[in-house]
Amino acid sequence: MEIAPSVYVLPGVIALTDKQNAGQISNSGFIIGRDGVAVIDTSGSLAAGGKLRAAIRAISSKPILYVIFTHVHPDHTLGAAAFVDDHPVFVGHHALPAAMAAHGEDYLNAARHLLGEQNFSGTQIVPPTLLVDGEKEIDLGDRRLKLESWPSGHTNTDITITDETTGAMFLGDLLFSGHIPALDGKLTGWLDNLRKLKQRPVRLVVPGHGPAAMAWPDAAEAEEAYLRRLRDDVGEAVREGETIRQAAESAAASERGKWRLFDDFNPRNATTAYHELEWQ
Repeated sequence: MEIAPSVYVLPGVIALTDKQNAGQISNSGFIIGRDGVAVIDTSGSLAAGGKLRAAIRAISSKPILYVIFTHVHPDHTLGAAAFVDDHPVFVGHHALPAAMAAHGEDYLNAARHLLGEQNFSGTQIVPPTLLVDGEKEIDLGDRRLKLESWPSGHTNTDITITDETTGAMFLGDLLFSGHIPALDGKLTGWLDNLRKLKQRPVRLVVPGHGPAAMAWPDAAEAEEAYLRRLRDDVGEAVREGETIRQAAESAAASERGKWRLFDDFNPRNATTAYHELEWQ
């Protein structure tokens, strides 16, 4: 789907990884410049990455110059092997190599189990060789992309990509829509990152999960409301001396009807937030 001139998104589905979706549950994208293509996230298996590459080749024969990971999670990174033979520069947050080394084997083992051998076959971890610490710019030929690393929020490996030609911004999993946000970093940091992002003069953003494109900053409202409710409820649980289990069962319960996969992720979010907030 072309969301802006030469900016394309291959939408995922709001679901848990399984054999039917082959790990294609997050949004992937690509941007075409004069000299080549930048891929943004590669989906969750070699099979899904291959579909993304085929979608690119159906539109452009230009070389794939860059493959950019918005963060470490397997549904965004495990399709990278589909692009190895293109010899692109693989790009990620400066903390991404360490995160891949720490979690990569677990991600691969889980993917093999969830995807089945046919979908999983050939899937591998591909670490970045170009690291983003602060801001970095890459050029596709009269098409500059601004890459920014962010403090720990959704994860400790989040980067965003802004196409300076169109103003479209890929937020990765700093933005969820429909799919409940998944916390794997710092709740207060995520809220702070959203506050800063909302000040950006961007009109169109691509979430990590949800529609192919959304208007900004309105797209952040539902996620921000959920994260604030989670923060407030978990903070109250900590002050009242409730256990982690009690907090996981009750925190943000008022948000249940607003999000898909709520019961799969909210208890884990509350547990992560509890560990963070009890130290504050």
